[in-house]
Amino acid sequence: MPDLSPGDDLSLGDDLRAFVDASPSPSHAVAELARRLTAAGFTELAEADAWSLSPGAAHFVVRSGSLVAFRLGSAPLAEAGMRIVGAHTDSPTFKVRPRSDVRQAGYRLVGVEPYGGGLWHTWLDRELTVAGRVALRGGGTALVRLDGAPLRLPSLAIHLDRGVREGLTLDPQRHLVPVWSRDLDTEPGLTEAVAAAAGVAAGDVVGHDLVLADTQPAGSTGADGTWIAAPRLDNLGSCHAGVTALVAAAPGARTQVLVANDHEEVGSGSMSGARGSFLEDVVGRLVAVTDPGDPQARARTIARSRLVSSDMAHAVHPTRYDRHEPAHAPQLGGGPVVKVNANQAYATDAVSGGWFAERCAEAGVPVQFFVSRADLPCGSTIGPLTATRLGLATVDVGAPMLAMHSCRELASALDVPLVVAALTACYSD
Repeated sequence: MPDLSPGDDLSLGDDLRAFVDASPSPSHAVAELARRLTAAGFTELAEADAWSLSPGAAHFVVRSGSLVAFRLGSAPLAEAGMRIVGAHTDSPTFKVRPRSDVRQAGYRLVGVEPYGGGLWHTWLDRELTVAGRVALRGGGTALVRLDGAPLRLPSLAIHLDRGVREGLTLDPQRHLVPVWSRDLDTEPGLTEAVAAAAGVAAGDVVGHDLVLADTQPAGSTGADGTWIAAPRLDNLGSCHAGVTALVAAAPGARTQVLVANDHEEVGSGSMSGARGSFLEDVVGRLVAVTDPGDPQARARTIARSRLVSSDMAHAVHPTRYDRHEPAHAPQLGGGPVVKVNANQAYATDAVSGGWFAERCAEAGVPVQFFVSRADLPCGSTIGPLTATRLGLATVDVGAPMLAMHSCRELASALDVPLVVAALTACYSD
């Protein structure tokens, strides 16, 4: 029998699993990014404060479910430019409605709305919880994650729906409403449970951004145990790789930036999304600090900068391989994927793609390519949006994965160090 022992070092795969487990919502993902950055010597800035920065300064700033971190280079931005890695903190899920207490058929349920384009049937019959942030009376916020698995989306028994063998159709308004408990009118509801988790009275919770999350921890699978089975790999996988690379990269002349945007799965149209001004605002402030008095500094900075938009990529499916373009079928464990689309669903062009491939070659990292079949639509990500808003040269890349937008997705731990090495090389260019 062939030797199927894991590779020499899978510690980064273990670290990715820990990152995913700590990040059941975008707000939790930002908190975990902030924790790791703080441990590496980065300090938090507030948007409302005046910033006083010096070369080599390492900081981060949070806006809602998004974060921008940066390490200032030794040279002015207009002279050296920036190396930016972008990712997103959100994943397809269900968002809890403001009035979430639903009672029917003797049960108490939680009203939710689908968020993003998920494979909703994969959420059935899983142990679920609620996580996110709550707004408190007086202007504060708190992160919450309910213990245990209080929610479930139960399937209908086949005896009551023989036609399911011909195909499952789910009405999100009627069928995708998670069960909380029996309706006894004495049990605490979601509001009371969330308030208790936040350590406040129910009346002190004045708003919430809560989502459903799978409670099964991220695990290892595959014959040799090197595959990662986890929720939210799209796109916590890139958030993890980006922050790991930023921390690992040596300071240099160029300013190094990580942006992790919320709301990519629903079009990025928000104050903290890639269509919003968050990254542009931070870049403007950095330019103002390093190049004061130069009205052309921002344009010169952008012209010298590059963005690596790091999302996940479609690995070739073992039984549905016909859905891939035959010459562009990435493999799990084969290294980072450069994503290209003729209609600009991805922002990669010859120059940006070639630059990334050169950085990978310098780091000894193999490169794969993904192009959609000509008869199938193509997804997109923050790359084209950020490139359009700022005028940045951009390459769209990602780690290969299976079951994208599923409740639990599949990637390879062998790709984690390869992607981190590639992004570190981009920061170091």
